[in-house]
Amino acid sequence: MRENTAIQDTARCLKEKRKKLSISALCLLDFNGRSASGVPGYKPTDWERRFLLWAGHFKKPEDIPETVSLETVRAAKTTLRVKFSYVMIALTILGCIIMVVRGKQAMKRHESLTNINLEKKAQWKMESTSAKP
Repeated sequence: MRENTAIQDTARCLKEKRKKLSISALCLLDFNGRSASGVPGYKPTDWERRFLLWAGHFKKPEDIPETVSLETVRAAKTTLRVKFSYVMIALTILGCIIMVVRGKQAMKRHESLTNINLEKKAQWKMESTSAKP
């Protein structure tokens, strides 16, 4: 019976804290103020704080608590890795499209690698014959 009242007290306390804390900060803590894994909080570095902001886990730098769970930092890094991969995919596709357009423009000017190589070889051949005594 005593455990039920402790759980109810904890639930009531969490409802009050929910009003004060942001939802993200509340998700980081369990009933004892520790991280979900049971390990005491992890103090993020300045870069990890930036990662938490860029990944969207917190809105402002002031919202980040002193200690967060290691899982939260790892999740933020994973989110940023995925976003970076999307950017790299987009840049690769953009580069391919640019190269196709430039290739078509070169074909309109009747330029091709074969023609360029043949012209270079002809030039080298003329230079070598004119250099002979």
